[in-house]
Amino acid sequence: MKPAAVPASAARSFLAFDFGDKRVGVAFGSRFGAGPQPLRTISAQGDARFAAVAALIAEWQPDALVVGVPFHPDGAAHQNTDRARRFARQLHGRFRLPVAEVDERYTTTEALASGARDADAAAACLILQQHIDMHARQSAAAELPESQE
Repeated sequence: MKPAAVPASAARSFLAFDFGDKRVGVAFGSRFGAGPQPLRTISAQGDARFAAVAALIAEWQPDALVVGVPFHPDGAAHQNTDRARRFARQLHGRFRLPVAEVDERYTTTEALASGARDADAAAACLILQQHIDMHARQSAAAELPESQE
């Protein structure tokens, strides 16, 4: 396990997770690559789930982790929102990597509609792309010169 050497906002490579009680889709990507790639879906639970995550972290060496957090269409939290956030806290506690949360509404639906072979891993790609896009927009906005009044 690597220590959290960089804040999530400065991270360059990521493992992303589409959390579910029974399955967790996983994708890898970086800010400078060709885009997120689906890795696999973890079907284990409890300690076996975290052992599978640990193996992926050892293999891919991400700077940070990204977890999709589901909400109702109106933005309200629900039971799975709390479960996904708990998973994010557990990842941070176990692996000491920065963890970012991303609103993952409709990612599984979009992944299923795309015909992806592994919808959970495809949803993790969408979650990661949202995270990368959000930080690209924030970086671009921060670089804009202040207006002269």
